[in-house]
Amino acid sequence: MTAREVAAIIESWAPLSIQEAWDNAGFCVGRPQTQVTGVLLCLDVTPAVIEEALLLGANLIISHHPLIFQGVKQLCEQNEVMRMVAKAIKNDLVVYSAHTNADKVATGVSGLMAERLGLKETEVLRVDMQNATENQTGLGIVGTLCEPQEVRSFLQRVKEVFNLSCLRVGPLSKEVIRKVAVCGGSGSSLISKAMEVSADIFLSGDISYHHFFSTEGEMVIADMGHFESEIEIIRKFAQLLLEKNLTFAISITKNQTNPINYF
Repeated sequence: MTAREVAAIIESWAPLSIQEAWDNAGFCVGRPQTQVTGVLLCLDVTPAVIEEALLLGANLIISHHPLIFQGVKQLCEQNEVMRMVAKAIKNDLVVYSAHTNADKVATGVSGLMAERLGLKETEVLRVDMQNATENQTGLGIVGTLCEPQEVRSFLQRVKEVFNLSCLRVGPLSKEVIRKVAVCGGSGSSLISKAMEVSADIFLSGDISYHHFFSTEGEMVIADMGHFESEIEIIRKFAQLLLEKNLTFAISITKNQTNPINYF
């Protein structure tokens, strides 16, 4: 099976056509026609992940975040990304990513967050009207809890469900949580949308200091971290591939690729 055929499995669930215009999902490095000997899944491609793939004999790396975001004008190994690109090329590795396309399907990054929280009656928070289909696509998910929960109890549950050591939370302007909006990754652009649908709390990552002032007491904001909100997507990739009974190994990286540490 070629890398192109493996990628088609991911794309049948999350088409590249729905990725954000600024994104660079798809093949970053290597030849799509390469015959795959093994797949390594990760959130971020790091030098350690490249080494891990080589040790495993996996010649296809599938990541959530693209290895290459910016335009490449030189390939002189002038920075870490270019050094990884060069090493991948030298070792005939293929690097592919499913990024905002995996964010925007209802069962993608945010949908997995909602599933782990047990949200019911879920809908896409900000529907992508340009890619309107029978199955809604867009950013974020909003849904309701099976039973209303006291805000501190809900926040504690979030920590337990996502295995968090800490959680950044704005003013506890709601005593009881019923309606929950979530967005995996960097979700601050959806704060106003979450307020528009009357969510009691918005759970995401990369929330800046000033955003915590923006709800004016109408909604609680909680920042669980970018990596922590997205990491489950790796298991989704694995599930999609394993369902096809492929003849080569599907591995999830054992390397910690989160660049943020908590002390």
